[in-house]
Amino acid sequence: MMPPPTTEHFEITLNTSAGQITTAVEVPTGFVPVTAIVPLIRRLGEEAQALEVARSVDAGKPPSCHKGCAACCRMLVPLSAPEAFALDEWVRSRPTDQQERIAARFAETKSRLLSQGLWQRLSELCNASEQPNDDALEVVNREYYALRLPCPFLEEEVCTIYEARPAACRELLVSSPPERCDDLINNPVEPIAAPVLVSTVLGLLWQELKKSPTSLIPLPVVLDWANGHEQENLHTWKGVELLDGALDKTWRFLSQSIQETPETLSDKG
Repeated sequence: MMPPPTTEHFEITLNTSAGQITTAVEVPTGFVPVTAIVPLIRRLGEEAQALEVARSVDAGKPPSCHKGCAACCRMLVPLSAPEAFALDEWVRSRPTDQQERIAARFAETKSRLLSQGLWQRLSELCNASEQPNDDALEVVNREYYALRLPCPFLEEEVCTIYEARPAACRELLVSSPPERCDDLINNPVEPIAAPVLVSTVLGLLWQELKKSPTSLIPLPVVLDWANGHEQENLHTWKGVELLDGALDKTWRFLSQSIQETPETLSDKG
């Protein structure tokens, strides 16, 4: 029998624009794939955003998002490579009948996008040598949103991957009236800020690890992309190395909005 994996305990403190968070994490001491760091960084992002939500509530602007409100589930969701691998692993872990339902919905989405000439353009975003500029992305986002395609993971207007959903989904919260979300292009909405954009952090980490351009992977093509890059997901790194790299990118991200760089990593042994 293989011995259980050993972990190392760390306490992390982050100073964000909405306040300070402190949390304890367990990090594998051995070699692990990049997907091992995804839940941890997501948790940091959610704890940081919770401070922004509290500040918004105090200002009389609580989130208007609620279960069953799936207007944003027709938007084009970008993932980083680590998130793409993690989502593919989640799908593969599901029972066979659920995997078949997911595959059928992805196939239906692909067929619709092919008929509209968008599939190839979304696939090209994954392999772009440079990150597309905002104007180019806005054109693709608008064309995709005009189709009002439901997310392949949406069933009866409920997210079936809620606990495993991408960071971009977690970070999209608004305080404006729900009816404005019926048309997110033409109606002004009031987003609640996300202090840490987790997908950006993980994308930069992957860029550093692989010495390659940051990939932007649209959700409709995520399973195809992951299948085509499965050998890359076999690579492993020391857990602490992944944590250090991800935290470095997080601090750099936060330093753009606050003046001081936080003192953060304390080994508790």
